[in-house]
Amino acid sequence: MFATVRSTTLLGVVGRAVDVEVHVGIGLPGFTIVGQPDEVCRESRDRVRAAFLSRGFTWPNRRITVNLAPSGERKGGSGLDLAIAIAVLVADEQLPPTIANDFAFVAELGLDGSLRGVVGAAPLVGAVRDRRVVVAAGNAAAARAVGASAVAVASDLAHVVACLRGESAWLDDQAIDTTSEETSLPDLADVRGQPVARHALEISAAGGHHLLLVGPPGAGKSMLARRLPSILPPLGHEQALACTMVHSAAHVTMPASGRVDSPPFRAPHHSISLVGLIGGGTAAMRPGEVSLASEGVLFLDELGEFAPSVLDALRQPLEEGVVNVSRARMTLTFPARFLLVAATNPCPCGVGAPGQCVCDDAARAKYLRRFSGPLLDRFDLRFAVGLPSVDDLVDGIEGERSHVVRARVARARATSLTRNGGLNSAVTPDDLDRVAPLSAPARTLLRRELEVGRLSGRGLHRVRRVARTIADLDGEFEVVEEGHVAAALRMRGSLSLLSGRTR
Repeated sequence: MFATVRSTTLLGVVGRAVDVEVHVGIGLPGFTIVGQPDEVCRESRDRVRAAFLSRGFTWPNRRITVNLAPSGERKGGSGLDLAIAIAVLVADEQLPPTIANDFAFVAELGLDGSLRGVVGAAPLVGAVRDRRVVVAAGNAAAARAVGASAVAVASDLAHVVACLRGESAWLDDQAIDTTSEETSLPDLADVRGQPVARHALEISAAGGHHLLLVGPPGAGKSMLARRLPSILPPLGHEQALACTMVHSAAHVTMPASGRVDSPPFRAPHHSISLVGLIGGGTAAMRPGEVSLASEGVLFLDELGEFAPSVLDALRQPLEEGVVNVSRARMTLTFPARFLLVAATNPCPCGVGAPGQCVCDDAARAKYLRRFSGPLLDRFDLRFAVGLPSVDDLVDGIEGERSHVVRARVARARATSLTRNGGLNSAVTPDDLDRVAPLSAPARTLLRRELEVGRLSGRGLHRVRRVARTIADLDGEFEVVEEGHVAAALRMRGSLSLLSGRTR
């Protein structure tokens, strides 16, 4: 007999529907899986057989052939176990032939027949959301978060069969708590002093501008960066869904609701590998840190300690918002639309101030060579962060709280979205004259910077975008004024900041 049951497999961060075809016929007893299964998927033959025997089902003592269609794509993971088991039961006539037509099955089977959750439940279920999806209890929240039309939760193989026959009720009829856990983000009010850095953080959040902080240890660079997510607006529906898919595929700890609603914050260690940052792998293509930070913040602390090859790999994702990973078997595209914030010391010893720095010229030159010019040029905001004063640390008053700044950021973002359909950092050079028209004094100031060589053509465009964001924060100016351009220029310090000459 023959049976077909719907399931799904994971390719990168995208689920692909799979038809599990099973033929039980005459021949020497055996169990074969075809259709490009990986090693984990191929091992399901042992898990399925043990689950049958543990739950009292009769194992067919005949030739069993399983085909995972379409056969042109590689199948991976253990999420096909339950679908294979149900298809074998139907093909062996232990279940009616049409009983599973309206269902899809995504779960791993334990040797005792219990259902276990799988990695990447959100994208897996998203690929078959037109059907009622049967999952393990551990994947119920993720399945509901991606908008599946109906989710059925079961405890084991025998329970699934009983529910299909109408002899028992699915567990989703019971109360399952999916209340979101409140995430407490560090507040911007914790930062004492540093008015310029706080303003730069606000500009970065409002316009989506990448930010580079240069300063000695203890200046508060990491403290500032970790408070950036607290002033970003909540994710929209499509953004939250995309983040949920990526985090689920990467097997990152998810909120209790199964849905990522806040902008993610990722801070990888400087020893991270190229694959860890960009994504990829061999058997399983997993998203990297740039994808996990998509729609949120990627913070690179101690930028000078990262391998130069790893840093240079960021250039393409920063420009295109995606990362393409190619291997011999496949090519996958991962999302990578993140806000990059980096922090670095001005020199190897970290002091940088003249008369206090102990680094010689050779050490500084070697340190500078770790930063490529094209990467540094992609930071719209670059400035030095000095040590806070004693008065600010001891007697300084509390600054604005994050929710106050977030309201201004949201208004500025709404203005840019209405005017140009996106954030100011994404404005093309052709649209700058329409989106960010300059007053006569502002145009004269930019011309002077270009004539003396302090600004390149690419830098001109980036300064105008930042100036447009500053104007939006100040109050929906139609024309970008000289003061806005001057503020943008002050926050785009020359790369000599990295050589230890801080302001």
